[in-house]
Amino acid sequence: MKRHDDIRIGTLVRGDNHPAEYIRQIIGHGFESFELTFWESLGNVNLGQVAEQVMRVLEESDTGATISALAVYGNPLAREEAENTWRLLIENASLFGCDLVCGFAGRIPDKPVPESMPRFKQVFGSLAERARDLGVRIGFENCDMGGDWKGGDWNIAFSPHAWELMFNEVPADNLGLEWEPCHQLVSLVDPLPQLRKWIDRVVHVHGKDATVFRDVIRDFGIRGGKTYVHHRTPGFGDTNWADLISILRMGGFTGSIDIEGWHDPIYRDDMEMTGQVRALNYLKQCRGGDYVVNPS
Repeated sequence: MKRHDDIRIGTLVRGDNHPAEYIRQIIGHGFESFELTFWESLGNVNLGQVAEQVMRVLEESDTGATISALAVYGNPLAREEAENTWRLLIENASLFGCDLVCGFAGRIPDKPVPESMPRFKQVFGSLAERARDLGVRIGFENCDMGGDWKGGDWNIAFSPHAWELMFNEVPADNLGLEWEPCHQLVSLVDPLPQLRKWIDRVVHVHGKDATVFRDVIRDFGIRGGKTYVHHRTPGFGDTNWADLISILRMGGFTGSIDIEGWHDPIYRDDMEMTGQVRALNYLKQCRGGDYVVNPS
């Protein structure tokens, strides 16, 4: 059966926890791509060795699955190990057959977003140039990590205003967004109009959604001590992913939607892969279902 090559549906895999063996165990469920992720730094991981193992598993599976991206989630503006990991992933992306590195943009801790811009320009001006020379794109994850405009410890790339500042500071064509609707819904932003506006900058999509309890917000607000939102696996949240994928296609996006699991309050622990496979099949249906060849 011909696959949809324009938009693949995959999942996130920890790059520091035997990723080749993990992929070997789950690839039979039908995942089409994998983003290898690292938390803050590579640690003791040998990227060359990991690449050899992972690419062998993908080849042996004979499914056509790919590595969509490499990613590091740390603070490259304040922590040297995170900045170094960004550079190492950029320089080794080709070993995994991919041209995309994603992660947090970082921030100057406990300072308003604009005060991070000089350091952002210094770090990502250099990284963007190195990535451009190697044919690599960069995508910034849109999670606020508990921060806001006035302060935080991880990431400035959580709102359109910040994106405008960032892309003005470093006007490189190979900088973009690793976007998902979940983080926007948590901030009570309507994600689909935002996606239409920013589609030209979206280079990767995380498959994560949210359920917002509007009745709780009406009664208690968002700071009233009551849970008003849950992160959800696609298919269990508020977003119509058929509409989302239509926006991606109309905007010319090609790449992967990789499911970011381990957040759903129900499909977790021993139900984790049940939820992810259901999300995988749901997203494939939202993509259009099985590919059907036109009559000649």
